[in-house]
Amino acid sequence: MRRAWIALALLGALMILRSDPEGSASFAAEAPSSQDLAAENSASENPSPENLSAQDHGGGHGGAVAPVLLALVIILTGAKLAGEAFVRMGQPAVLGELVFGVILGNLALVNFKALEFIGSSEGVTVLAEIGVVLLLFEVGLESNIREMLSVGPSSLFVAVLGVITPFFLGWGLSAVMLPHLDTLVHLFIGATLCATSVGITARVLADLGRLRSPETKVILGAAVIDDILGLVILAVVQGAILASGTGEALEVSSILVILVKAVVFLVGAVVLGTWLSPKLFLLASRLQVKGILLALSLAFCFLLAWLASAIDLAPIVGAFAAGLILDSLHYRDFLDKGEHHLEELLHPINTFLVPVFFVLMGTKVDLSTFGQEGVLVFALLLSAAAVIGKMVCVVGVREKHLDRLSIAIGMVPRGEVGLIFVNVGAGLMLHGRPVIDDTVLSAVVIMVIVTTLMTPPALKISLGRKVARTA
Repeated sequence: MRRAWIALALLGALMILRSDPEGSASFAAEAPSSQDLAAENSASENPSPENLSAQDHGGGHGGAVAPVLLALVIILTGAKLAGEAFVRMGQPAVLGELVFGVILGNLALVNFKALEFIGSSEGVTVLAEIGVVLLLFEVGLESNIREMLSVGPSSLFVAVLGVITPFFLGWGLSAVMLPHLDTLVHLFIGATLCATSVGITARVLADLGRLRSPETKVILGAAVIDDILGLVILAVVQGAILASGTGEALEVSSILVILVKAVVFLVGAVVLGTWLSPKLFLLASRLQVKGILLALSLAFCFLLAWLASAIDLAPIVGAFAAGLILDSLHYRDFLDKGEHHLEELLHPINTFLVPVFFVLMGTKVDLSTFGQEGVLVFALLLSAAAVIGKMVCVVGVREKHLDRLSIAIGMVPRGEVGLIFVNVGAGLMLHGRPVIDDTVLSAVVIMVIVTTLMTPPALKISLGRKVARTA
């Protein structure tokens, strides 16, 4: 024990000498004033991002990256522990990550402010934005256009009804409950209800061993079409908001231009990319350097995301298109050489970056807003509109033998897609204020949690009912 104390004392002495190599004379010559000490104490008691950044620049080699590293330690550890807890309860891990973010972002309500810098860190925000681009890239990779077209008209009808109905329900509910907001905000809230989370539904169906059932093919095919239609609607509403922000008069012709631009980009990217990417990957397969498949695929994803942003579409539109393009047939030469599939190569990166996005989205939920009149009611009604809007889509199922209730339930979860949409809205400005403010964001996150929580047990019960009936 004595040796340990001696070692600690020597370490402390070395740190003092390192920070002040000229000794105590230098300290005496540059003794801080009482005002300096007061400012220093204030900075240490209130660790804002600015204070942390200043401390990092002044006292160590970490610089601006040090607070980001600390934030990542907290985010990744908390996200995985919370995800594990929710998985043990039979829920998707994404909900645990989101709930952990909500807790992290509301610690100030119990007068704990030491971790407030996480939610406002620019470095963490950049990592989260890259994470969401890669998430949509992964969703695109898991979506096969040929399989989507092979399931027949049912998927198309289910998808169209499952987009149009919740869109208008969300728009109408927002207009009634929040009449003081701009019409474009109501449109954007409707857009957040459109898309379906492919990942959550697919995970539940895989757990139940039903990935090959005809209902599953309709659900997953419709969910992919949902995402495409939802991204088109997002692009149109976003373009309308950007046009309105510049003071331009919003006309039907302007909306049509935005719509055509979004459709042309998606179709053009898929057609051109499907023709070009096999040639590009064939050429790259001749290179000897390791990791070329992953590097080239990420560069392709980021290029299309940048191109989408350059024409005023959301970067996630380009990332999704990149995923749709990159079929495994395009990089078959890499697979023949022993490379892993692209989804496997991408998985470790997404395991790191995607939870950062979900936790950061959770930190933006201000629980104190639910104390405001009508906010909690709006969140619950929005959740009801989200569920009812998808249940209506059963009308689109053409085959008589399919379990319509299971198909409808499988379309309900919004999951990561709803969060991505609301994140885009939080970054858009209209008349000097965010399109999605703290109140609306909190309500939408509650809707995402409700629709995602209810789907796994409801789908298990519905599919179990069909199996029992068949037996």
